Amino acid sequence: MSLPIEDYALISDCHTAALVGRDGSIDWLCLPRYDSPSTFGALLGDESHGRWMIAPTDPSAHSRREYLGNTFILSTIWTTPTGVVEVTDFMPHGDRRADLVRRVKGIAGSVEMTVDLRIRFAYATAIPWVRQVEEPRAEGRGTDARGTDAASTDADSTSTTTGPRATRSLLAVAGPDALLFRGAELSPKGHSHRRDYTVREGETVDMVMTWYPSHRPIPKPVDVDKVLAETAAWWEDWGTNSTSNGAYSSAVVRSLLVLRALTHEDTGGIVAAATTSLPEAFGGERNWDYRYVWLRDASLTLMVLLDHGFIEEASGWRQWLLRAIAGDPADVQIMYGLQGERYLPEHTIPSLPGYQGASPVRVGNGAVSQYQADVIGEVMVGLHQSRVHTVRETNEAWALQRALLGFVETNLDRADSGIWEIRGANQFFTHSRVMIWAALDRGVRGVEEFGLRGPVETWRRLREQVRSEIESKGVDAATGAYTQVFGGTEVDASLLQLAQVEYCAYDDPRMLATVAVIEKTLLRDGLLMRYRTETGVDGLPAGEHPFLACSFWLVEQYARSGRVDDATALMDRLLALRNDVGLLSEEYDVTGHRQAGNTPQALSHLALVRAADALTWASAAGALNRRSL
Repeated sequence: MSLPIEDYALISDCHTAALVGRDGSIDWLCLPRYDSPSTFGALLGDESHGRWMIAPTDPSAHSRREYLGNTFILSTIWTTPTGVVEVTDFMPHGDRRADLVRRVKGIAGSVEMTVDLRIRFAYATAIPWVRQVEEPRAEGRGTDARGTDAASTDADSTSTTTGPRATRSLLAVAGPDALLFRGAELSPKGHSHRRDYTVREGETVDMVMTWYPSHRPIPKPVDVDKVLAETAAWWEDWGTNSTSNGAYSSAVVRSLLVLRALTHEDTGGIVAAATTSLPEAFGGERNWDYRYVWLRDASLTLMVLLDHGFIEEASGWRQWLLRAIAGDPADVQIMYGLQGERYLPEHTIPSLPGYQGASPVRVGNGAVSQYQADVIGEVMVGLHQSRVHTVRETNEAWALQRALLGFVETNLDRADSGIWEIRGANQFFTHSRVMIWAALDRGVRGVEEFGLRGPVETWRRLREQVRSEIESKGVDAATGAYTQVFGGTEVDASLLQLAQVEYCAYDDPRMLATVAVIEKTLLRDGLLMRYRTETGVDGLPAGEHPFLACSFWLVEQYARSGRVDDATALMDRLLALRNDVGLLSEEYDVTGHRQAGNTPQALSHLALVRAADALTWASAAGALNRRSL
């Protein structure tokens, strides 16, 4: 059975990502892209659905793990009664290949290790044809799969050894997919391949798995030492370019690294998470595929990257956006594939039983066909922010913004599905109406602040029209708080974004009233729900857990409105919910004390960065005030 969500660590090559369990098993990997069908799918079932496990044979072994510096190179130290070994897992960056490397190094004594490889292509619907192939042995000197000296005459030695003899690799093929395994020679056992071997102090065993299209020639072996050094240097260089500072700088840098790991190297598309169908409610049906590019999430990611000095990434995302929306903005979608693909129909995958039984497993996302009015606002805010941060201006970017505002004008009086992708009836969500205001506001500011051309008087008029509508229909007269929908009395955590887009001040009386009602109705054990699912507004069965991004928004609201102690307390509580390597999923189960939903979640990590920035600002503002007294 799959592990708790928080027991998984991410490794990535910025094309795809794998989840490595605390038990040494890689239970999720899609090749060659984040949104490709799974090769290892045990996360959504069990080992029969595909995995690659390397761990001590002794069940009493225990592990501790960490990323090496500011990288996604995962080091796991296993301690057993007989010795200590280190397993280093990473996906080489920069070689435009789909490689996964697992290096086992003896630290002390000797440890018997077990390798168990189960390849299941196409969401576990294709058991591959597996055979051994002989390759010329690479130059160099290492140890074989049993830890003996590389110069020995053992025919089972690994591909990192010296000599004229050939080495045997494992080739798995099914339809379009081929996977070559180099390293320890494995033996078939049912539909798996296994081997037990002993690693002694000072010995190293490298195992490399390479995916490639099955109609192409077998790729050449990688130089593990070389790609390890290059990958470490690339991640470290990227992380050190961040302008983060303050008390939470280490958490901020790790979150920025997560956002980079979820950004496709070639296209610039930013996926919402690395997984599909991890449940928002355990055992339930709120299981969605997040391996696509939501304009909202990507725009919010763009803004935090800009705020921390990553101008190049912002330029890449803007180019992705121009390609994705190309043509008539009336055809704009709320989400796309990594290359801007539009056809993302939602369907279920019966071959995977679901995470700990939560079904169905979904691929694609039905929200692709929804109208979510807020998305244009987030895109406009993000593009305006990129201009503020001196991202090089292009005629195409402003032309796109003008066209998007034309779309806003045409659809001004249209109800929508809202930020949370409600599957009930469309309504006039206050958050969505504020984002329409924000879209018009950024159009006006583009003319006023940057001298760009456009029908600014029309945009000003519509901006004030939308504000008047919000203030008259989106406020509860009894509490003075903004409401989830026009004419309603319920609140929604998305209302915390009103001040973030400068619709109102953080300490505006209506904003403070909204916060008071949110605290009264949406807090669960100190963490924030998105909204009350029991009202039936979303068209789904009630029940989910606090949404981590919303709680970080509350931290930001507290910090910006002077409640610094409350902000600090909630921030510290949230940071304690990260797993041992600093990752957050979508939600948190306060009863079961476990993470829930897809992981790692871009929205959770970008909201963490915003919250930390707000606390850093509040600390600086407090210090300035104290000096002025």
